[in-house]
Amino acid sequence: MHHANALNRLDRLPISRFHKTTLLAVAFAYFFEFADINSFATTAPKLIDLWGVTVDQVAYVTSLSFVGMFIGSIAAGAVADRWGRKRALLWTTLWFGLFSFAAVFSWDIVSQGVFRVLTSAGLSAMTVVAVVYVSELYPSKVRGKYQAYAIVIGICGTPATNLIASFVVPLNDWSWRLVYLWGSLGILLVLFTRHLKESPRWHESRGDHAKADAILREIETRVAAEKGPLPEPAPPVEEAPLSKAPLRLLLQKKYLYPTLLLTVLWVTQTIGFFGYSSWAPTLLAKEGFSVEKSVFYLALTTVGAPLGSFLASLVTDRFERKWCLVAFGSVIALCGLFYGLTFDPVFIVVFGFLVNLFERGYTALAYAYSPELFDTRGRSLGTSIPYGLGRLSNAAGPLIVAALYNSSGYRSVFYFIAGAWLVGAIALAVFGPRTRAAAQSTPGRQRPVAVDPARSV
Repeated sequence: MHHANALNRLDRLPISRFHKTTLLAVAFAYFFEFADINSFATTAPKLIDLWGVTVDQVAYVTSLSFVGMFIGSIAAGAVADRWGRKRALLWTTLWFGLFSFAAVFSWDIVSQGVFRVLTSAGLSAMTVVAVVYVSELYPSKVRGKYQAYAIVIGICGTPATNLIASFVVPLNDWSWRLVYLWGSLGILLVLFTRHLKESPRWHESRGDHAKADAILREIETRVAAEKGPLPEPAPPVEEAPLSKAPLRLLLQKKYLYPTLLLTVLWVTQTIGFFGYSSWAPTLLAKEGFSVEKSVFYLALTTVGAPLGSFLASLVTDRFERKWCLVAFGSVIALCGLFYGLTFDPVFIVVFGFLVNLFERGYTALAYAYSPELFDTRGRSLGTSIPYGLGRLSNAAGPLIVAALYNSSGYRSVFYFIAGAWLVGAIALAVFGPRTRAAAQSTPGRQRPVAVDPARSV
């Protein structure tokens, strides 16, 4: 047994310049993750005209991208556990930036598809690592808020990319490549390297208490110099040393239940969100709107995304996260359905705006909720597997969307998307554990009911 105290020492720290710098770095990575994630969706209408790409080919590329996301998510858990959260964040961001840059030089739909699969693997891996990194560095009582703050800044990458695409894609036959060049700028995260600290809780979980203590002392010194004397932390908690977390760990009762629940959450979120964002410009173009108008309408709707993340930051630590997710998911289903029932440009923008607002709020809440259902040993694995399975599920999503569109028309796609959101909302309402009430039971400590109460997140 050893004495673990990183959680207590981090929990009693006031928010300082250290936390804000870390937030800025994570938000920067998120910004270019969100900037890059819809690059293919914004350029696909142009490729249809330029290369003669079919809707089915768009579906296959989109589908295979989610296979890449699954692989990236699973790899992220292993990399973050073995080499650390900080290094994993840097490596995964560099990965997606480099392959986005490679996509600038794609010469046909096959090469484009290969580069998108590799880019998508890095995008998904970075997200998993960032979620765990923030979860382990910020005080429990404000963790959800700062997860949301990072996304508030990061999600601006979506409307930024869509607005850039709406201007550059129509310019000429090669200007669509600039969208991928823009997405590759995530590699500049290396500029933050010296400002980021490895998670002390990761070092502690590996039994390396000397390194954990050294990092904690450095953080505490910086915070105390800025904020004054720090309160004493709660007494250390006795823990058994943690061995490497094997995949079969998730079959244990205390891990299996949250893993299954989060799988449903991320499967429905992935199908619901990407069914909308990946297909809206292409389907609008197929319904008679020009490429310029379809991309521009999508750009206007994504302005709601940062506001949704900000809304999540206001409610995430004030109300039970489970019920916030249920409410947000239900609203998305309703607004998404209305989006598919109108061809009026004003209503397309209004309902699309609301879908983006509540979906990004939902995602910010889910990023905070997911790692809270696991302890330190199972957190990285338990967060990455459901997230990866969610992404993998959408390998079938684009094929379903294409089949629905070709057989039943435009509106059937949005009935399907709304149904996915409702399934997720119902599953959370019926089976989702509460985390906020558990956190309040012990001041300053967050104890999710789904895991061993002897040691919280």
